[in-house]
Amino acid sequence: DAQQCRQAAAQFADVTHLYFAAYAPRPSPAEEVAPNLAMLANLVTTVDAASPRLQHVAVVHGSKWYGNHLGPYRTPAREDDPRHMPPNFYYDQQDWLREFQRGRRWTWSTWRPHGLCGVSVGSAMNQLNALAVYASISRELGLPLRFPGTPAAFRAVYQFTDAGLLARAALWAATQPQCANEAFNLTNGDYDRWENLWPALAAEFGLQPAPVQTLSLARFMADKEPLWQRMCERHGLRPFSLRELVNWEFADWVYSATFDQMSSLAKIRRCG
Repeated sequence: DAQQCRQAAAQFADVTHLYFAAYAPRPSPAEEVAPNLAMLANLVTTVDAASPRLQHVAVVHGSKWYGNHLGPYRTPAREDDPRHMPPNFYYDQQDWLREFQRGRRWTWSTWRPHGLCGVSVGSAMNQLNALAVYASISRELGLPLRFPGTPAAFRAVYQFTDAGLLARAALWAATQPQCANEAFNLTNGDYDRWENLWPALAAEFGLQPAPVQTLSLARFMADKEPLWQRMCERHGLRPFSLRELVNWEFADWVYSATFDQMSSLAKIRRCG
Protein backbone atom coordinates (compact mmCIF):
# COMPACT_ATOMS: atom_id res chain seq x y z
CA ASP A 1 0.00 0.00 0.00
CA ALA A 2 1.73 3.16 -1.20
CA GLN A 3 -0.06 5.42 1.28
CA GLN A 4 0.89 3.23 4.24
CA CYS A 5 4.50 3.28 3.10
CA ARG A 6 4.47 7.06 2.96
CA GLN A 7 2.89 7.26 6.41
CA ALA A 8 5.78 5.15 7.73
CA ALA A 9 8.42 7.29 6.03
CA ALA A 10 9.70 8.77 9.28
CA GLN A 11 10.98 5.32 10.25
CA PHE A 12 13.24 5.29 7.20
CA ALA A 13 15.04 8.60 7.68
CA ASP A 14 18.37 6.97 8.62
CA VAL A 15 18.22 3.85 6.42
CA THR A 16 21.48 3.18 4.58
CA HIS A 17 20.85 -0.32 3.17
CA LEU A 18 17.63 -2.02 2.14
CA TYR A 19 17.36 -5.81 1.82
CA PHE A 20 14.19 -7.02 0.16
CA ALA A 21 13.14 -10.69 0.17
CA ALA A 22 9.34 -10.46 0.24
CA TYR A 23 7.09 -12.63 -1.91
CA ALA A 24 3.33 -12.43 -2.45
CA PRO A 25 2.21 -15.70 -4.09
CA ARG A 26 -0.77 -15.70 -6.43
CA PRO A 27 -2.53 -18.43 -8.45
CA SER A 28 -0.72 -17.61 -11.70
CA PRO A 29 2.55 -15.95 -12.79
CA ALA A 30 0.61 -13.13 -14.44
CA GLU A 31 -1.26 -12.36 -11.21
CA GLU A 32 2.03 -12.25 -9.27
CA VAL A 33 3.49 -9.35 -11.22
CA ALA A 34 1.41 -6.42 -9.92
CA PRO A 35 1.54 -7.10 -6.15
CA ASN A 36 5.20 -8.10 -6.10
CA LEU A 37 6.26 -5.12 -8.16
CA ALA A 38 4.15 -2.79 -6.03
CA MET A 39 5.70 -4.05 -2.78
CA LEU A 40 9.19 -3.29 -4.02
CA ALA A 41 8.37 -0.02 -5.77
CA ASN A 42 6.34 1.43 -2.89
CA LEU A 43 9.04 0.64 -0.35
CA VAL A 44 12.01 1.78 -2.42
CA THR A 45 10.41 5.04 -3.54
CA THR A 46 9.48 5.83 0.06
CA VAL A 47 12.95 5.07 1.43
CA ASP A 48 14.59 6.95 -1.43
CA ALA A 49 12.57 10.06 -0.60
CA ALA A 50 12.92 9.72 3.17
CA SER A 51 16.60 8.89 3.60
CA PRO A 52 19.44 10.94 2.12
CA ARG A 53 21.78 8.25 3.51
CA LEU A 54 20.52 5.38 1.33
CA GLN A 55 23.48 3.57 -0.24
CA HIS A 56 22.27 0.23 -1.57
CA VAL A 57 19.14 -1.80 -2.33
CA ALA A 58 19.49 -5.60 -2.56
CA VAL A 59 16.62 -7.73 -3.88
CA VAL A 60 16.45 -11.52 -3.54
CA HIS A 61 15.14 -13.43 -6.55
CA GLY A 62 16.10 -16.99 -7.48
CA SER A 63 16.80 -19.41 -10.29
CA LYS A 64 13.19 -19.13 -11.41
CA TRP A 65 14.78 -16.29 -13.37
CA TYR A 66 16.08 -19.00 -15.73
CA GLY A 67 12.77 -20.82 -15.98
CA ASN A 68 13.48 -23.77 -13.69
CA HIS A 69 9.79 -23.70 -12.76
CA LEU A 70 8.96 -24.40 -16.42
CA GLY A 71 11.27 -27.34 -17.05
CA PRO A 72 14.84 -28.00 -18.19
CA TYR A 73 16.95 -24.92 -18.84
CA ARG A 74 20.51 -24.17 -19.97
CA THR A 75 23.08 -25.18 -17.35
CA PRO A 76 25.16 -23.94 -15.75
CA ALA A 77 22.93 -20.88 -15.85
CA ARG A 78 24.67 -17.54 -16.24
CA GLU A 79 23.35 -14.13 -15.29
CA ASP A 80 23.26 -12.90 -18.89
CA ASP A 81 21.36 -15.90 -20.28
CA PRO A 82 18.27 -14.93 -22.31
CA ARG A 83 15.06 -14.56 -20.33
CA HIS A 84 12.25 -17.06 -20.71
CA MET A 85 8.84 -16.03 -22.02
CA PRO A 86 7.24 -13.71 -19.41
CA PRO A 87 5.41 -13.19 -17.12
CA ASN A 88 7.97 -13.48 -14.33
CA PHE A 89 7.81 -10.79 -11.65
CA TYR A 90 11.58 -11.01 -11.15
CA TYR A 91 11.97 -9.36 -14.56
CA ASP A 92 9.54 -6.56 -13.70
CA GLN A 93 11.24 -5.88 -10.37
CA GLN A 94 14.75 -5.72 -11.79
CA ASP A 95 13.70 -3.62 -14.79
CA TRP A 96 11.88 -1.18 -12.53
CA LEU A 97 14.80 -0.99 -10.09
CA ARG A 98 17.29 -0.34 -12.88
CA GLU A 99 15.22 2.49 -14.34
CA PHE A 100 14.29 4.09 -11.01
CA GLN A 101 17.92 4.11 -9.80
CA ARG A 102 19.31 5.96 -12.83
CA GLY A 103 20.96 9.20 -11.69
CA ARG A 104 20.54 8.43 -7.98
CA ARG A 105 23.25 8.23 -5.36
CA TRP A 106 22.65 4.62 -4.32
CA THR A 107 23.27 1.32 -6.09
CA TRP A 108 21.39 -1.98 -6.32
CA SER A 109 22.02 -5.70 -6.61
CA THR A 110 19.74 -8.65 -7.29
CA TRP A 111 20.40 -12.20 -6.11
CA ARG A 112 19.62 -15.60 -7.58
CA PRO A 113 20.12 -18.30 -4.94
CA HIS A 114 18.92 -21.85 -5.36
CA GLY A 115 17.82 -24.50 -2.87
CA LEU A 116 17.77 -21.98 -0.02
CA CYS A 117 18.26 -23.48 3.43
CA GLY A 118 18.10 -21.63 6.74
CA VAL A 119 16.51 -21.62 10.16
CA SER A 120 13.36 -19.52 9.97
CA VAL A 121 9.59 -19.50 10.32
CA GLY A 122 7.26 -18.33 7.57
CA SER A 123 9.67 -18.83 4.66
CA ALA A 124 7.63 -20.79 2.17
CA MET A 125 10.66 -21.72 0.04
CA ASN A 126 12.94 -22.86 2.86
CA GLN A 127 13.90 -26.44 2.10
CA LEU A 128 15.56 -27.07 5.46
CA ASN A 129 12.25 -26.86 7.30
CA ALA A 130 10.57 -29.25 4.88
CA LEU A 131 13.35 -31.82 5.20
CA ALA A 132 13.52 -31.51 8.98
CA VAL A 133 9.78 -31.81 9.57
CA TYR A 134 9.38 -34.68 7.09
CA ALA A 135 12.27 -36.58 8.70
CA SER A 136 11.01 -35.90 12.22
CA ILE A 137 7.54 -37.18 11.39
CA SER A 138 9.04 -40.24 9.67
CA ARG A 139 11.00 -41.00 12.86
CA GLU A 140 7.93 -40.45 15.02
CA LEU A 141 6.04 -43.02 12.94
CA GLY A 142 8.91 -45.53 13.03
CA LEU A 143 9.57 -45.23 9.31
CA PRO A 144 12.84 -45.15 7.40
CA LEU A 145 13.65 -41.96 5.50
CA ARG A 146 12.31 -42.39 1.99
CA PHE A 147 12.89 -39.81 -0.73
CA PRO A 148 9.34 -38.67 -1.57
CA GLY A 149 10.09 -37.35 -5.06
CA THR A 150 10.71 -39.03 -8.38
CA PRO A 151 13.60 -41.38 -9.23
CA ALA A 152 14.81 -38.86 -11.81
CA ALA A 153 14.87 -36.05 -9.23
CA PHE A 154 16.78 -38.34 -6.84
CA ARG A 155 19.54 -38.71 -9.43
CA ALA A 156 19.58 -35.22 -11.01
CA VAL A 157 22.27 -32.65 -10.23
CA TYR A 158 21.16 -30.12 -7.63
CA GLN A 159 22.60 -27.22 -5.63
CA PHE A 160 21.97 -25.39 -2.38
CA THR A 161 22.42 -21.93 -0.86
CA ASP A 162 22.96 -21.50 2.85
CA ALA A 163 20.93 -18.51 4.04
CA GLY A 164 23.90 -17.22 6.05
CA LEU A 165 26.09 -17.28 2.95
CA LEU A 166 23.47 -15.32 1.01
CA ALA A 167 23.34 -12.74 3.80
CA ARG A 168 27.13 -12.34 3.88
CA ALA A 169 27.33 -12.06 0.10
CA ALA A 170 24.62 -9.39 -0.03
CA LEU A 171 26.36 -7.40 2.72
CA TRP A 172 29.70 -7.71 0.93
CA ALA A 173 28.37 -6.64 -2.46
CA ALA A 174 26.77 -3.51 -1.00
CA THR A 175 30.24 -2.05 -0.38
CA GLN A 176 32.04 -3.21 -3.54
CA PRO A 177 32.07 -0.77 -6.49
CA GLN A 178 32.46 -3.65 -8.97
CA CYS A 179 29.15 -5.11 -7.74
CA ALA A 180 27.10 -1.95 -8.25
CA ASN A 181 23.91 -2.45 -10.25
CA GLU A 182 24.53 -6.12 -11.00
CA ALA A 183 22.71 -9.44 -10.66
CA PHE A 184 24.45 -12.45 -9.13
CA ASN A 185 23.93 -16.18 -8.86
CA LEU A 186 24.77 -17.35 -5.36
CA THR A 187 25.02 -20.97 -4.19
CA ASN A 188 27.29 -22.89 -1.83
CA GLY A 189 29.54 -23.52 -4.82
CA ASP A 190 29.21 -27.26 -5.26
CA TYR A 191 26.82 -29.55 -7.10
CA ASP A 192 25.38 -32.77 -5.71
CA ARG A 193 22.57 -35.27 -6.08
CA TRP A 194 19.90 -36.20 -3.57
CA GLU A 195 20.95 -39.84 -3.88
CA ASN A 196 24.39 -38.89 -2.50
CA LEU A 197 23.00 -36.74 0.31
CA TRP A 198 20.14 -38.97 1.44
CA PRO A 199 22.14 -41.44 3.62
CA ALA A 200 23.73 -38.55 5.52
CA LEU A 201 20.38 -36.85 6.01
CA ALA A 202 18.88 -40.08 7.34
CA ALA A 203 21.79 -40.54 9.72
CA GLU A 204 21.37 -37.00 11.04
CA PHE A 205 17.88 -37.95 12.22
CA GLY A 206 18.83 -41.43 13.41
CA LEU A 207 16.98 -43.08 10.54
CA GLN A 208 17.78 -45.71 7.95
CA PRO A 209 17.77 -44.46 4.34
CA ALA A 210 15.28 -46.22 2.12
CA PRO A 211 14.57 -46.34 -1.63
CA VAL A 212 12.52 -43.73 -3.42
CA GLN A 213 8.80 -43.83 -2.72
CA THR A 214 7.09 -41.18 -4.83
CA LEU A 215 4.20 -39.49 -3.04
CA SER A 216 2.66 -36.06 -2.63
CA LEU A 217 3.73 -34.52 0.68
CA ALA A 218 0.88 -32.02 0.34
CA ARG A 219 -1.56 -34.96 0.42
CA PHE A 220 0.18 -37.19 2.91
CA MET A 221 0.96 -34.43 5.41
CA ALA A 222 -2.58 -33.08 5.31
CA ASP A 223 -3.62 -35.17 8.33
CA LYS A 224 -0.39 -34.83 10.35
CA GLU A 225 -1.17 -31.62 12.26
CA PRO A 226 -2.47 -33.42 15.41
CA LEU A 227 0.61 -35.66 15.40
CA TRP A 228 2.89 -32.65 14.99
CA GLN A 229 1.24 -30.79 17.86
CA ARG A 230 1.70 -33.83 20.14
CA MET A 231 5.36 -33.89 19.16
CA CYS A 232 5.66 -30.18 19.95
CA GLU A 233 4.14 -30.69 23.40
CA ARG A 234 6.28 -33.71 24.26
CA HIS A 235 9.55 -32.11 23.16
CA GLY A 236 8.79 -28.60 24.40
CA LEU A 237 8.82 -27.05 20.94
CA ARG A 238 7.27 -23.72 20.10
CA PRO A 239 3.75 -24.51 18.88
CA PHE A 240 4.01 -23.50 15.24
CA SER A 241 1.61 -25.25 12.90
CA LEU A 242 2.94 -27.28 10.01
CA ARG A 243 1.63 -24.68 7.56
CA GLU A 244 3.62 -21.98 9.36
CA LEU A 245 6.79 -24.02 8.94
CA VAL A 246 6.45 -25.71 5.55
CA ASN A 247 4.86 -25.21 2.17
CA TRP A 248 4.39 -28.85 1.17
CA GLU A 249 3.34 -27.93 -2.36
CA PHE A 250 6.72 -26.26 -2.84
CA ALA A 251 8.49 -29.31 -1.42
CA ASP A 252 6.60 -31.55 -3.85
CA TRP A 253 7.75 -29.38 -6.74
CA VAL A 254 11.38 -29.47 -5.56
CA TYR A 255 11.39 -33.26 -5.27
CA SER A 256 9.72 -33.82 -8.64
CA ALA A 257 12.10 -31.88 -10.92
CA THR A 258 13.65 -34.38 -13.34
CA PHE A 259 16.48 -32.25 -14.74
CA ASP A 260 19.86 -30.89 -13.65
CA GLN A 261 19.82 -27.50 -11.92
CA MET A 262 23.16 -25.70 -11.90
CA SER A 263 24.14 -22.03 -11.59
CA SER A 264 27.48 -20.62 -12.65
CA LEU A 265 29.37 -18.66 -9.97
CA ALA A 266 31.93 -17.28 -12.43
CA LYS A 267 30.59 -13.74 -12.25
CA ILE A 268 30.57 -13.32 -8.48
CA ARG A 269 34.01 -14.93 -8.27
CA ARG A 270 35.36 -12.48 -10.85
CA CYS A 271 34.04 -9.70 -8.64
CA GLY A 272 36.02 -11.03 -5.72
